[in-house]
Amino acid sequence: MAFTNFQDVIRLIAVSLILLSQLAVSQVTPSIRPFPLNRVRLTNSRWTDNQARTVTYLKFIDVERLLYNFRANHGVSTKGAAALGGWDAPNFPFRTHMQGHFLTAWAYCYASLGDTTCRDRALYFVAELAKCQASNGYLSGFPESDFDLVEARKLTNGNVPYYAVHKTMAGLLDVWQLFDDNTARDVLLKLAGWVDNRTSKLSSAQMQAMLGTEFGGMNDVLADIYHQTGDKRWLTVAQRFDHASVFDPLASNQDRLDGLHANTQVPKWIGAVKEYTSTGASKYLAIARNAWNFTVNAHTYAIGGNSQAEHFRAPNKISGYLSKDTAEGCNTYNMLKLTRELWMTDSSVGDKTHHFDFYERALINHMLGQQNPQDKHGHITYFTSLNPGGRRGVGPAWGGGTWSTDHNSFWCCQGTGIETNTKLMDSVYFTKDEPSSKVLYVNLFTPSVLNWAEQSVTITQTTGFPVEDTTTLLINSTRGDSAGNWALRIRIPSWTSPEAEVRVNGEKVAGLAAVPGTYFPLQRDWKNGDRVTVRLPMFLRAVPANDNPSIAAFAYGPAVLAGNYGDTVLSAVPKLALDTVRRASGDKIEFEVTADSKSVRLQPFYDAHGHNYNVYWATSGRLPA
Repeated sequence: MAFTNFQDVIRLIAVSLILLSQLAVSQVTPSIRPFPLNRVRLTNSRWTDNQARTVTYLKFIDVERLLYNFRANHGVSTKGAAALGGWDAPNFPFRTHMQGHFLTAWAYCYASLGDTTCRDRALYFVAELAKCQASNGYLSGFPESDFDLVEARKLTNGNVPYYAVHKTMAGLLDVWQLFDDNTARDVLLKLAGWVDNRTSKLSSAQMQAMLGTEFGGMNDVLADIYHQTGDKRWLTVAQRFDHASVFDPLASNQDRLDGLHANTQVPKWIGAVKEYTSTGASKYLAIARNAWNFTVNAHTYAIGGNSQAEHFRAPNKISGYLSKDTAEGCNTYNMLKLTRELWMTDSSVGDKTHHFDFYERALINHMLGQQNPQDKHGHITYFTSLNPGGRRGVGPAWGGGTWSTDHNSFWCCQGTGIETNTKLMDSVYFTKDEPSSKVLYVNLFTPSVLNWAEQSVTITQTTGFPVEDTTTLLINSTRGDSAGNWALRIRIPSWTSPEAEVRVNGEKVAGLAAVPGTYFPLQRDWKNGDRVTVRLPMFLRAVPANDNPSIAAFAYGPAVLAGNYGDTVLSAVPKLALDTVRRASGDKIEFEVTADSKSVRLQPFYDAHGHNYNVYWATSGRLPA
């Protein structure tokens, strides 16, 4: 072969390296698997209330208005629809990110509930996106010139086109996977090909410079496309989005998160897990594992949220950042995804419960209470304030209001909020194949029914958790008296006491202790009608701020508590004498305390709506025994 110039030699070397890297790919298949959404049905509870409000909104929003920016950018008729406001206004830097979230939420709604209205909306939306894409070969709410500018580092209007493209791709992927829809597949692969074509022309230095602009989880969705298709082309494109300045310190177990925009980072870490399962490269697992450890242990508030003013602060600096703009909702949504992926993938976890202890804490205390229970469309807060005297729905105004709205918000947190509240069932149960038997994991204590079709059984979970400390699992067989031989592993949270116990048909399981922080293993020949009762004693405990043990929140079981201050305005962290804490109700989570010489009632933070509250206190003394 004759080489015409030096560039040809360099190009051949680059292609050879790519081919060698592809030969080295060794996929890792997680041994633990989630159940499809349609196998788990939530039953009446605080969770289904959130779900119902969100589904109402999903069926209310005007699809034609959601299509406006795509159609206008691609020169397709907008059919007389008006543009939306807030973050979806035609000139807003994040426009069209929200539509991908709607696609995913509609898909979840149909997959979990069989709601045909949501199905039809998703399929119509995808078909209309296909028309936009056909007009000029790509798909975005941004002109291609914006992608030129972000690649050249000359973008000055704050636009984040790849961030929005990621959301579109993720939504298309969900419609393809959950509906088996060929149109969604074709639009997605054509869009992925367009991304490949653009990014393949950039040098490594140019690509890394471009990654300085927020791009969501491009590595995540592209690795997922690789898993879906088996085409290594998409893995190559995914790895172009590996952000070295963020990944390299994490791979070396260095916490350099201080000052970084938090939600820009977490989607990349989710992508790192997918790249680990795609390649078997331990570096990716180390990145995700270290990122999770740093964030949860050194950058997270008692409620499970992180960040202040959208940014990570110095490790362990919690008490100095109790303000109106703490705990951005998107961060927790993405941390839950990262937690779930790591728990299924990281074999070093063993039988420890720390991943789902965090998941439970963040889901109950941050995500559940993020939604406005008085709003029939389930609108949400962007931040969850932890300043003294904070109040949901009162704080920094994003897009004209502190609760999201029907048509004039479309913040990132509103997008992740509609996803969160249409997949609340996705992490309650998991399964695993072991040499001796099938395994069923119970990770969350949520009223629900699992259809475990492979074992011909249904499991009905009944509980008043977290108000009550007991959950019951009723096992029903569809094949007669026998329900088969398989193993049950129940999470015994680290917050419970050594008195935790598991009973089968009223009898305590002999020879097995329910040890806090581990999974309780129970294998037997199950019978139709067997009943497993799990009791997890709860007690009041202080949750000190990492940087100041005298500043603390309180939790009862998994539920973080908040003081109800009505309309009283607070100017400083209240001083609370621990020896004044008294249980105020036997059937509710309610305590009375004395703070700043005044009586204050503590109640679950997820229900702290319509009044000023306080979560962190300046404490003295000891809690009563």
